[in-house]
This record gives sequence, C-alpha cells and structure tokens, in this order.
Amino acid sequence: MSAVTIVDTSMRDGMNSMSHRFTTAQVAEIAAGLDAAGVRLLEVGHGDGIGGSSIQFGFATARDAEYVAAAAGAVERTKVAVLYVPGVGTLRELDQTIAAGIGAVRIATHCTEADCAQQAIVYARERGLQVLSFLMMSHKLEPEQLVEQAALLEGYGSQVIYVVDSAGALLPDGAAARVGALREALSCEVGFHAHNNLGCAIGNSLAALGAGATYVDGSLRGLGAGAGNAQTEVLAAAVERAGYETGIDLWKVLDVAEDVITPLLPRPQIIDEIALTIGYAGVYSTFALFAERAAEKYGVDVRDVLVELGRRGAIGGQEDMIIDVAEELSRRGSAVTG
Repeated sequence: MSAVTIVDTSMRDGMNSMSHRFTTAQVAEIAAGLDAAGVRLLEVGHGDGIGGSSIQFGFATARDAEYVAAAAGAVERTKVAVLYVPGVGTLRELDQTIAAGIGAVRIATHCTEADCAQQAIVYARERGLQVLSFLMMSHKLEPEQLVEQAALLEGYGSQVIYVVDSAGALLPDGAAARVGALREALSCEVGFHAHNNLGCAIGNSLAALGAGATYVDGSLRGLGAGAGNAQTEVLAAAVERAGYETGIDLWKVLDVAEDVITPLLPRPQIIDEIALTIGYAGVYSTFALFAERAAEKYGVDVRDVLVELGRRGAIGGQEDMIIDVAEELSRRGSAVTG
C-alpha cells in the first residue's frame, strides 16, 4: 500500500472555530492524543498563522510559542508545525517557535504570489526545518498557471507543495487536475488542504491522493474556517478504505475527537448558509465573521456581500474590502427603495 501522511490542523485551522481560544492545557491534551493515535505531523498556533493574534484577526488565549511548547512537550514521536504567512508573521516570531520546539513550518501565500515565500523558505531550511508550502485559493488558477507558481516554491527549497482549497470551492475533478499537474511537473512531494464549504472535503482529498498527493490535511470534528476542514477521523477511515497506509489507529483518533474535542465545541461544525455561500462565491473561508458583522451593520444580506466579494476577486488580507462592499450594497438598496 502507498503511504500517506495525514496532517492534523485542529489546533491551528481549528482555532477559527474556537475564536482562537484553545488553552495551552487543551493543546497539550489534544497533541498527546494525536501522538498516541499515530498522527505524525500536527499544526498549532493562531488560526491565521503565527503573529495573527491581533485586533484584525482576533486575539488568541496564548502566544504562538506557548502553544508550540505545550504541544511539543506532550508528544513523543509527532512533529509540531506552525503556519507562517509572510506579512502576518515575522522571522522573529518564527525564531520564537523554533526555540519552543517546532520541527516544521508551513509557509502560505496567495496562489499568485509564491515569490513572497522565498525569504521564509530559505530561512527555515537553513535552520533544519521541514518546509511545506501552501498555494492558497488554488481554485483561482488553472493547473498550468499553478504549476508555474509551484515551480518557484520548489526552486526556493520547499519539500512539500500544497494545493490549498481555501474557499472550499473546488470539486473533485478540479482538485485532481491541480494536484496531478503539480505531481507531473515537480520532484518534491505534493499535498492537498481541503475546506468543506461545498461538502467535498473528503471527496476532494481522495481525488487528490488519486492524482498523486502524499500529504492531506484534516481537523478533528472538521474544525476550521468556513464549513471547516476534512474531518481527520473520517479522512483516516476513508483513506484506509481507499487502500492507503496512514499509520493512524482509527479507534484512538476517534477517541480524541469524541472525548477531548467534542466537549469543547461551542457549536457543531456544519455547512450553514454563510459557509455554503463562501464556497459558491469562491472567497476566503475566514471572511465569514467579518462579512456577518458588516452585513448586520449596514442592513444587507451577508450572502450578497460574499458573492460580491467573489465577483471582485477579494483574497485573504483584503478584509477591509468587506466593509466597503457592505456599505456600497446598502447605498444601492437605499437608492432602489428611496
């Protein structure tokens, strides 16, 4: 059987479902459970990456380095990673997480801006970290264009390059086409990160594996921005049934999901109208809360806000555009009804 690495992002992307409020004690308990279950790479820190704890993205309960130290101190065989987004995190903050115990960093850029990752990739490789690169919002580029960006990342030294469905907008054929194009063009490994806004997270992950991916991401109970990620425990079962070797003990990972995560959930992780609209419009999953607030403030339909953002091609980091769109829609409505 072919080997597949399932990366758990419950304590990073899953932070978005928890308003970034996981405590270090909870992170340690979850990490210990995942380690015992055979998950060999997990990600911790603020939902928007290290340095994301702010008025803009929401404050976390602890510092990123504290989350890393809690997870690293609780595992025996599992490697701890953080997400680094150039412009959100800094190399100084990356150094702090290195000192706290990370063994890997996942460096994320918009799919058209791979060149922004060069400094961080080189810096991380020089310090002995495993480097995995994210091409976010990958649905916005056709496979051939995505390959051009991925080739830059490989040239900088990235060891795994991810097709990232940040909006949950891809369908299985689209996921497979993008992963397959990278697999054919690159020498390094290829990964896939799914969101479930259109209900395709597991299907897209399986399609990605069929096209040559060897890394796929999940979160326990499907925690994550928008409708959440592929559900780690479901992914482990489905991938095994598809004939791949994951090294994960299904009962143990189910125990972590049921006994540790479920009691902490503020609400079930479902595909509600906002999450669905995010996938349909193809906008960044973390726009949900910002769009809700803006729609309420200006008395407009949040779905119209999200669709208009998709029409304008808004990407992560352009959250200020959400207010502009809501205000403009409000004025349009007033003009029609006035």
